[in-house]
Amino acid sequence: MNKTDGLKFKEMLAGGVKALEINRATIDALNVFPVPDGDTGTNMSLTLSSALREANTCNSLLIDEIALAFSTGALKGARGNSGVISSQIFKGFAVALDGKAELTPKVFAQCLKKGAEIAYGAVTKPKEGTILTVVRVMAEEAEAACRSRKADMGTFLKRIIDAGEAVLQKTPDMLPVLKKAGVVDAGGRGLVTIFDGMYRTLMGMDLVLLDGEGVHVTPSEDIGREENASYDPFENDYDHITFQYCTEYFITHLNKDVTDAAIDSYREYLMSIGDCVLVIGDTDLVKTHVHTNHPDRAINAALKLGELDGVKIENMVEQHRKLHPEEAEGGDESNLKPYALISVCLGEGMADIFRDLGVDIVVEGGQTMNPAVDDILAAVNRAAAKHVYVLPNNSNVVLAAEQARALARVEVHVIPSANMPEGIAAVLAFDEEADSESNVSAMTEATKGVIAAEITHAVRSTRMNGFSVKEGDIIGICGKKIIAKNATVEAALMTTVKKIAPGKDTLTLYYGDKISEHDADEAVSKLSEVFPELEIAAYNGGQPHYYYILSVE
Repeated sequence: MNKTDGLKFKEMLAGGVKALEINRATIDALNVFPVPDGDTGTNMSLTLSSALREANTCNSLLIDEIALAFSTGALKGARGNSGVISSQIFKGFAVALDGKAELTPKVFAQCLKKGAEIAYGAVTKPKEGTILTVVRVMAEEAEAACRSRKADMGTFLKRIIDAGEAVLQKTPDMLPVLKKAGVVDAGGRGLVTIFDGMYRTLMGMDLVLLDGEGVHVTPSEDIGREENASYDPFENDYDHITFQYCTEYFITHLNKDVTDAAIDSYREYLMSIGDCVLVIGDTDLVKTHVHTNHPDRAINAALKLGELDGVKIENMVEQHRKLHPEEAEGGDESNLKPYALISVCLGEGMADIFRDLGVDIVVEGGQTMNPAVDDILAAVNRAAAKHVYVLPNNSNVVLAAEQARALARVEVHVIPSANMPEGIAAVLAFDEEADSESNVSAMTEATKGVIAAEITHAVRSTRMNGFSVKEGDIIGICGKKIIAKNATVEAALMTTVKKIAPGKDTLTLYYGDKISEHDADEAVSKLSEVFPELEIAAYNGGQPHYYYILSVE
């Protein structure tokens, strides 16, 4: 077997997604930092489940159209850095498969090479010893393997998976933090798991858990769909609609010289001027459906094939205006307001703080629940502003925000805030009278003047930064370092403040959903006794998992 068609490729993708899904908890456990976070296995699984849902709405059996749908779904659903990078790898498949009818070892090698190039390009400062290294090495091995005349798809895939596994085992030597924790890179493990699932599906083998136990799964088109969800392949996403007119008609009495190849060319042309393309039929009758901004061009192309009947053109934007008049003012650029601020955060109290400071839209997400690219993009479109400033407030959300920026139709400025206090400082630095360039500079600079820390519990045992931490221990974190380990929240708070407060003037505590107002007030009182030079205040953040988020300036 040295060729794979669209149907088999779709089954392989479903197998890869399923392999990732059944192993995501194991991949999550490879995350080095022992805090509640949006873990790698979960983020990659949610990203590729979104990709498969999109592919399942693609009625075409053409391999390039399936790859494009999968890539689009991956980008829309990308969560966390690992999810964004995964989406870029599969974007490479869509680019390399464009115009191709089959997947051969040579074409698969081109897909991996393009995927590695795009993934590296998406990261400002690529690090070796990560998922990027694994995909690059697999791509290099694929190029070498496809040169063999005897290379069938099964042998070829097994060879590149083995190469991925081999370099994965070397990632601890490339990143000291992995070596200290005694684990391989989680993103790399996820990627190898995906391709192993694709290989096993192709060969008709059981998927495997990472502990080696076989799991009999028959990947189907239902994998990746939410239970009881209803999927319409032409469901409209009005929040960021690209093509305005839903155009449908029949082509009847086709010209005698029309061939199946001509109908295929007609379908490809429609894909170049729109999306949600459906061309069904033969040289007797062809039904067409397309979303496009140029229905006249679609109709003119159809008239070259035959006569038209049952023509229907609907303005989807106008339909949406009538259903949701409260949103209508955002559709015309002349009605866009000058600017809007968007903040990503968890906790109703924290959301209220950002709103009180003038933030227009709060996107729920952060630790343990990284928002998807599509979530951020929808907020950007909902903001209806010429300039939109996005505060990710989490280092694992910044890359998703950047991808949303690239997809937006207005000017989006991503302020690289790594936590809530940095986001708050950035909002306070915003000047509605200043231009966007000045605001980006001032807001970014403001994030650098804040020292933030968190008090939480360890979700896994590890040795790090000189601490031997057991699951359940109360720890203080600053940046990516553990700076305190204590038996109680109060003790960890005191130890952490001692580490970060010297030479500072103010300390702000944002207390989480497990801390009462009374407990927070007592904490302020005790800290004031020990640090009389500090001006201390506490606010209800309501954030889950983190007892306190601290900010010193």
